[in-house]
Amino acid sequence: MPRLEQKLTQKQVLTPQQILQASLLQLNTINLEQKILDELESNPVLEPAEPTPEETPKEEEKPEDTLDIPDDDDEYEPANIYDNSQPEWNLPIPDQQDFVEGLVKQLDLTDLTGEDRLIAEEILWNLDDRGYLVTELVLIADRFGKTEEEILPILRVVQHLDPPGIAARNLQECLQIQLDDQPDSLAYRIVSHHFDDFVNKRFEVIQKRVGCTKEELAEAIDVISHLNPRPGEGRIFTRDELVVPDLIVREQDGEWLIQTNDGGLPELRISHDYLEMMEAKAKLPVEAQRYLKRKLDSGHWFIQAIRQRRETMKAVMKAIIDRQPEFFAGNIHKLRPMKLQDIADDIGMDISTVSRSTRGKYVDTVFGVFELKSFFTEGMAREDGSMVSTHQIKRALKEIIDREDKHHPLNDEKLVEELKARGYSVARRTVAKYREQMNIPVARLRRQL
Repeated sequence: MPRLEQKLTQKQVLTPQQILQASLLQLNTINLEQKILDELESNPVLEPAEPTPEETPKEEEKPEDTLDIPDDDDEYEPANIYDNSQPEWNLPIPDQQDFVEGLVKQLDLTDLTGEDRLIAEEILWNLDDRGYLVTELVLIADRFGKTEEEILPILRVVQHLDPPGIAARNLQECLQIQLDDQPDSLAYRIVSHHFDDFVNKRFEVIQKRVGCTKEELAEAIDVISHLNPRPGEGRIFTRDELVVPDLIVREQDGEWLIQTNDGGLPELRISHDYLEMMEAKAKLPVEAQRYLKRKLDSGHWFIQAIRQRRETMKAVMKAIIDRQPEFFAGNIHKLRPMKLQDIADDIGMDISTVSRSTRGKYVDTVFGVFELKSFFTEGMAREDGSMVSTHQIKRALKEIIDREDKHHPLNDEKLVEELKARGYSVARRTVAKYREQMNIPVARLRRQL
């Protein structure tokens, strides 16, 4: 017979307010605006707060936390993207459809008509941000009840629109299309028949197989290097790629002032009409009272969560400034080792809160716009006992590689020796890891003729 027993345990359960605060904290400024608009639509007790004449500050009065930025044409002041009075933000931002629609119009100059034209348009609407075809050609063929071989001629027509190489299915095809007008050239032969050797820079193998001189090979490689491997890059992009700083930091009277870049977002308040209805709740049905109370609580929590988000982000930013004095003194390449836990300890918050505050957020400084996570870097002890950030080691590694003899590039063992000469004692596997993180290939692939 099963025995009944009681157990006393402790559990940490997040309240609805804490869940809301966490969800708003991880949003950037653009997404926060959309969240506020959605909440205004779904919660009837919330309304945009319009300041009364008594609440409107006089021109000579400035809030203490407002940045005092002089009117200097040479000084960059971030524009408020939510202010419709600024004409530069009213200009249309090109998006993916603008570029693709231009390609579709180019089809008018081809012989494609009827169903062939529809297939060509279907191909164009399946391009990625590099301009490559991301959908299997057989899937497009199936939609029109055709075989892949039947629509290949249509694909060829699309691939020779301007820019040539659009809708390619891989890098080799993209480069080969751009060389179609010179099929007898050495560059075309290399891309068509020796592409693997070219990618891996096995130049001696190519020279032996095609029977050319070193000068002829160098000339062909120069032609290939000037082709466009991503014909859609910089043309196909979305509005979401626009980076809007979430924080603005400026030095004023020897102190760093921090301001959240949400001044153009709607300020919210609880509608006075609903508050009066709640005070006279005895006149309302029970269900209406419950609904009204639920919406009022939700509205108060939402307003408080937005305020809490501002305070948390300011606190995190201030802690970052305090821990990176060299950077904010102008030496932007000098970062001290810093972890999320360090900031969490400084402001007395959980590390997950710091993580939400910095993920996908940007700060506008006098030195430029930086992602908050870029201030966090691991540390390594030097021989003299001092700590140095991995950011500095990576920077030194990149300088060494940039200055190396490209005819005889340095392998990882040589890079270790060069770094040690600069005072950075790191292992070969560490150098390999940093090199891969910076998308720098091995020495063999960095070699040039």
